[in-house]
Amino acid sequence: MKQAILAFGLALILSAVFTALLIPLLKKKHIGQHIREVGPKHQQKAGTPTMGGMAFVPAILFAVIPFLKDHPEIVPVLAMTVGYGLIGLLDDGLKKKHGVNEGLKAWQKFGLQLLMTVAFCWYRMAKAADPTMIRIPFVKEPVDIGFWVIPLFFLLVLGTDNGVNLTDGIDGLCSSVTAVVALFFTAISFLYGSGIEPVTAAVCGALLGFLLFNTNPARIFMGDTGSLALGGFVASSAIILRQPFMLLICGIIYVCETLSVMIQVSYFKITHGKRVFKMTPIHHTFEFYGWSEARIVIVFTVITVFFCCVAYLGA
Repeated sequence: MKQAILAFGLALILSAVFTALLIPLLKKKHIGQHIREVGPKHQQKAGTPTMGGMAFVPAILFAVIPFLKDHPEIVPVLAMTVGYGLIGLLDDGLKKKHGVNEGLKAWQKFGLQLLMTVAFCWYRMAKAADPTMIRIPFVKEPVDIGFWVIPLFFLLVLGTDNGVNLTDGIDGLCSSVTAVVALFFTAISFLYGSGIEPVTAAVCGALLGFLLFNTNPARIFMGDTGSLALGGFVASSAIILRQPFMLLICGIIYVCETLSVMIQVSYFKITHGKRVFKMTPIHHTFEFYGWSEARIVIVFTVITVFFCCVAYLGA
């Protein structure tokens, strides 16, 4: 418990300091967000510094390093967080270079994510005791799913990372939701004795520190550097905790954001131009109906808190 609290506090302080130092640096380098969403409110955000993940990802890393010796279980989660963050950093860097909202090509990003996922799954299968055993929510005993654990891991990592990335669409949304999920993972780690609570607590603290500057109106965006890192963190934590299906509950916002895009795209193609939602991901639809960004963030965060409580009951 003490180590988790220390990691939380250290990450919060470092993240707040790093973010405060990063904002003027990004402004000086003219590293701002290119906005392509329709609507005047989002167009006003053009030029806001991005790549904020460069502040809170190092904060997580530095806050966790002192506890690696006592908690080796942290290593794969930290590696996925930093590794996916580096992919996002490359993507953001290319966006800045080309001056548009597109960086890595889809196949390039997917290829790099796939390589990271292969390395993570290999490490997990080689190092974990009974790596094919998983827990299912509201089922008392773990279940051995054998070979199927490998495609499940790949689907979980790539799907979750995409869902977290989609959630990063309005000020403070991804940071708030993921901070709650990280706190939930901390509680689950204590419950199971999984040993990853220093890194989950550090992610929660780092996001709270970042939120000091990321709440509406945001002074900085996390960019793909931050959102991809958080996706890697969420997916790898769920796998280390042996709770891949728990993400369907605690990560309900990620699920809804992803499903809204899938439904919209599929329906658009089938009906040759008709839409189910005003705009996707789903948080933009609420904006069209007059919800403020602050209200959306509060409601989505409260929903996450509720479903994390449900998930804890099923742990």
